[in-house]
Amino acid sequence: MRQWALQAAKARLSEVVRLACEHEPQEITRRGEPAVVVVSRQDYERLTGAGESLVDFMRRSPLYGDEEIEFPRDKSLTREVGL
Repeated sequence: MRQWALQAAKARLSEVVRLACEHEPQEITRRGEPAVVVVSRQDYERLTGAGESLVDFMRRSPLYGDEEIEFPRDKSLTREVGL
């Protein structure tokens, strides 16, 4: 991951964005300390799961549509809990 001082990142923002879009995260520092990381929108969505619903996630499962899956029920007795 390439590191940029804030002033350099401001001066070369187009390059920072271009590199991030090529799936190369770009770290920007402020006063020598890491402050932010610039990533492509695609990488951001992949990392956060943004844009994908739970239903879509479940449909991507290799088990989706398999009608022969059995989920055995636990038939053991319940336990007593002191209240």
